[in-house]
Order: sequence, then C-alpha cells, then structure tokens
Amino acid sequence: MIDVYYWTTPNGHKVTIFLEEAGLPYKVIPINIGKGEQFKADFLAVSPNNRIPAIVDHDPPGGGKPISVFESGAILVYLAEKTGKFLPKDPAKRADAMQWLFWQMGGLGPMSGQNNHFANYATDKIPYAIDRYRNEVNRLYGVMDRRLADRPFLAGEYSIADMASYPWVVPHERQGQKIADFPHLKKWLETIAARPAVVKAYEHVAKVNPGQGGIRTAEERAILFGQTASSVNKAAASAQ
Repeated sequence: MIDVYYWTTPNGHKVTIFLEEAGLPYKVIPINIGKGEQFKADFLAVSPNNRIPAIVDHDPPGGGKPISVFESGAILVYLAEKTGKFLPKDPAKRADAMQWLFWQMGGLGPMSGQNNHFANYATDKIPYAIDRYRNEVNRLYGVMDRRLADRPFLAGEYSIADMASYPWVVPHERQGQKIADFPHLKKWLETIAARPAVVKAYEHVAKVNPGQGGIRTAEERAILFGQTASSVNKAAASAQ
C-alpha cells in the first residue's frame, strides 16, 4: 500500500495518474493547503519542503522499512523504477523520457504556476509580470506542439513525462492560452484525457476538494503566498 499525501493541484494529479495507470493500491491522505495542513509535523516528516505531493511506500522494492519520497518528479521516477513501467529501460529512450520530465519540472510547471499567480491571484495586477509569464507559457506550449508533430507522446511512448506535463496543460484557458493554436498538443491532451486511468485519477477532485477554484480568502492568501522561513516555522509550531 502507498500513502499519497495529496491535494487537487497539477502536481498532485501526476501521482494519482501514475498509480491508476500502474494499478498500484494506494490511499489518499488529503492535505488542505489552503488551511495550512502542510505545516503539520506528520506531513513535514514526509515532505520537509511543506509541499504536496509526497508518498510513503509501505511495500518498497526489496522489502524493508517504508520509504517516503517528496517532490512529484522524484515520486514519478521512484514509482516507475519500482514497477518497471512508463520509463523505458533502453538508455536512449530513458534519457528521452527523463529530459522531458525535467523540462516539465524546470519549465512548464514553474512558469505556469507563476502565470496563474500573477494573472489570477495577485492583488496587484502587474502588466509586465502577466505578459512575461503568459508569453512564456505560450512559448512552452509551442515547444510541446512541435515535439508532438511526429509522435503521439513526448518521448514517443506514453511515459512519466506525459503524466507530469498533462495536468499543467489541462487548465489552458486559465493560463490564457488558445489550445486550438496548438493542434498537436490539443490531440495529445484529448488522447490522455480519454485514458480510463486518467479519468479515475481526476475523480479524486470531487471527493477531496469539490469547491476548488475561485478567489482565495485573505487567510488562504497569507498561508499560500506569504511564506518565509520565519512564517513557515511559526505555522509549523502552531500546527503541532
């Protein structure tokens, strides 16, 4: 059994998609990041960066004590190596999948996150920041569209690179992007959306966080967007 510390964010969806695709038994442990549950001691013991997702594998490869892993990319690699699925063994194909996984971790995810923040959450609307990140996300969509012009998935075969990238493209309208401008990316998006495991993974949204979206409250803004080393330490102390 794998415990999944989860919230209904793109990074959270990555892990549940893999687990459903691989058919691994797992238990979802919701971490409501708007209420500060990410600062509780039991969660920090698994994810010292106070971010979801994180997992605890109670049946690790080779047996032994449970293994905890945080950071969504590291989790996907761990699970792929555990199961032997969705990460090719051939060195060239593996490198292909890994480079696109890291591309998502270092580019598509962070840039989409900043775009979403400045366009939808920031109380001060800064045109330069809004344009900067919207344009960068547009550029990254273009990178994916060119890549997918002659192959069905980012690394040729369906892999953890696709599982990592897909949840960040789902909210393309919120990102200020016209998916029709990227026909190959649009086809890829629709293909993955139709996979039964992906449909099942997204069913957690209605169960865990049915009211997701909308304007954050002042309390949520302070929790999510005002973190410093001092404020995190204070929040962790109060959550004990």
